[in-house]
Amino acid sequence: MNNALAVASVVVKELYRRKDFYVLFVLTAVITLLMGSLNFFNDDRIVRYLKEICLLLIWLSALAIAVGTSARQIPAERENRTIFPLLAKPITRGQLIAGKFLGCWLACGLALIVFYLFFGMISVSREHQWPVGSYFQAVWLHWWMLAVVVAMSLLGSVVFAAPSSNATICLLFILGILLLGRHLNKVALQLAAPMDSVVYAVYFAVPHLEFFDVRSLVVHNWAPIDWLVCSAATLYAAAYAIFFMFATWLVFRRQSLA
Repeated sequence: MNNALAVASVVVKELYRRKDFYVLFVLTAVITLLMGSLNFFNDDRIVRYLKEICLLLIWLSALAIAVGTSARQIPAERENRTIFPLLAKPITRGQLIAGKFLGCWLACGLALIVFYLFFGMISVSREHQWPVGSYFQAVWLHWWMLAVVVAMSLLGSVVFAAPSSNATICLLFILGILLLGRHLNKVALQLAAPMDSVVYAVYFAVPHLEFFDVRSLVVHNWAPIDWLVCSAATLYAAAYAIFFMFATWLVFRRQSLA
């Protein structure tokens, strides 16, 4: 466990030494400040639209950080030849994978806290209310959704040759799930056999990341959802993250490092 934590700490430090996070945060902050400074006749609906756009920017930035950071972890170690001294510590391949996952996930969590705190301060200055429970659930579920994304991207990093191709494929797959995943069962109803069974199988097999999108709570200042539902979603994300991590370990343990 100590070996995995040591690897994770290196990953977190690496993210905050790179410019990716700072560029995305500054871009999101500038757009949020510009939108927060606008006043459209004090129309509440306009304020909600602006909040929705800002939250969308946070989601896109978080996805870029999660996928970009995870996709390059194993390939970078191989390219820099640092994977050999790492595994000679000795650190097992399972500990290396666990450390990479934990580091990327914690780094994403820290980035989310920064993004949502900034967004929350701007919202409070405009609306003079802060539904803490709703914000907490939004951040919590968003973070667990990123656990699945990070684990998926790590699996891609040991399957695909280049980090760029891995990141592109993972982003397209994730965006496809977020946009179309909830509609696959409806599509299956309109198909003839055996395609309807295939689409149904895909519907039940893919991780439904849209379950974790509770931006409406923050946009409309609604009360938090039932905590049992939130807990069930957390367990759902944990199960998929463990599955992808196990698959990553199975593939990585059979690969030659040369």
